[in-house]
Amino acid sequence: MIADAATGVVLALRGEGDPYAVSRILRQGDAVSLAALRVLGADALAPYALDHRVCPGGDDEKVVREALAAYPPGSDASEVSVWTYRGLVEASHSFLPGGAEPWPQPPQAGADWVRADPWPKLAHRASQLAALALPGLAPGLAEELTARTDDLARGFVRAVRRRDWLQAAGVGRWLARLPEVPQSLGLDAGLAFVRQMSGGDARVAVQVAAARRFYGRGW
Repeated sequence: MIADAATGVVLALRGEGDPYAVSRILRQGDAVSLAALRVLGADALAPYALDHRVCPGGDDEKVVREALAAYPPGSDASEVSVWTYRGLVEASHSFLPGGAEPWPQPPQAGADWVRADPWPKLAHRASQLAALALPGLAPGLAEELTARTDDLARGFVRAVRRRDWLQAAGVGRWLARLPEVPQSLGLDAGLAFVRQMSGGDARVAVQVAAARRFYGRGW
């Protein structure tokens, strides 16, 4: 289900396939669909950032509200879980039309780890939060990560060398958003290589397609 939904997002970002609607791919009242939406997070709404291509409707709002209500982060939730939930809430505010009922407020999410984590752990966490690299989302987190661009670049290289294509794609997507990536990194060629070597992994494809579509990085 997650792979199928991710493939739908990729096709929409590439301008291919049928017009995108999250409610067509992830159905209301279906527990597996709602869990998949929660896992995809803000990326489930990524095509709606291209507002000239899609027209989200009321069914989309309903299924997103169901997912937010079904899987909120608990009091013992990890920082990654809180951030991914926050990303979906932010994307809902930004990309879905407002209805009679307001969207929930994004939960508070700590960012001390961005400054404190050693670079391998930072890269791992950043890759898990790659869906927040959509334009306009999590500006504070993006600013914090900008200060560690060189460490993220090291993490990207390490993930490629370890053949961890999903982590490489997620870190590479963040680097695509950040303003001062070293030219010596070869990010465009690196993202293309990750896509080619990932064996068609739909989750990797989402990251690479988003980096290309929103920030012009990768081939």
